[in-house]
Amino acid sequence: MDDSDTETRRTLIVDAFATEPLAGNAAGVVPDASSLDDGQMAAIARELNASETAFLTDDAADDVDRRIRYFTPTQEVDLCGHATVASLVHLHGEGVLDAGEGRLRTNAGVVGVEVTDDGVAWMETGEPSVELVDVDYERVGEALGIDHAALQDVGADLPAAVATVGLPFLVVPVNFLERLGGADPDLDAVAALAAEYDATGVYAFTFDALDADSTLHARMWAPGAGVPEDPVTGTASGACGAYLHHVDAFDDPPRSMRFEQGHFVDRPGLVRVDVDGDDVRVGGRAVTALDGSLTIPPGDEDDILEA
Repeated sequence: MDDSDTETRRTLIVDAFATEPLAGNAAGVVPDASSLDDGQMAAIARELNASETAFLTDDAADDVDRRIRYFTPTQEVDLCGHATVASLVHLHGEGVLDAGEGRLRTNAGVVGVEVTDDGVAWMETGEPSVELVDVDYERVGEALGIDHAALQDVGADLPAAVATVGLPFLVVPVNFLERLGGADPDLDAVAALAAEYDATGVYAFTFDALDADSTLHARMWAPGAGVPEDPVTGTASGACGAYLHHVDAFDDPPRSMRFEQGHFVDRPGLVRVDVDGDDVRVGGRAVTALDGSLTIPPGDEDDILEA
């Protein structure tokens, strides 16, 4: 391949839901994905190997700021909270996106977004849906590597559910942080469990959080989507926020919540979740960990990307 056959694109790794590099959830960000075809985007996502990579292009619609698409290392997904937060914080830091409200076009529809003056990015989600499900706790416990008694204990008051604000997740409460932190999942079993409920992954949480200011601590596995364990998950956090309000988990439901995730994979992060009726949004900070360029082969070739 000679130089005339290649082009380069600016490519970043931005750590979302974090205030320092190498924490939170790493997202690939390609600020200018114009003219890239699906195969090239998929190849870039494989090369970066972040749980999701966001590809941004201009959108001709007057009421939409940009088009954004998301790829895991194995497939395209319709919506991704942490990659959206990462993209918004990057664009705002570059001075190409002013603080205030805006709109992005995703495969899941047009979503409202906001960046505050102090650099917190927010993403509105789709309309929430929560369906309580009767799970086999022994099977769920075996899949997650958690004693099923730790699930049944809290499940008497907080049943499992499939919740979504754009992507569905099987939400499973756990009684104590020690049990959640000690999870040793069988990823094939987790993938099968999620598939049975048409869920992207399994989101397990406990109110036994590390920080007194946090609402809960969570972990999420989505091996069927190419993500063995996601450090910090925006869309699943939004789904869980909707779930908590649906099941009346609080005597006085808080509009604003703070979710911990990622500490057990050495990527600690915090997600802000706001729930006001059917309006759910997730937000957080982000920091750039890597900023460079990637050499991209022509779209009609299957060459491996060269870093």
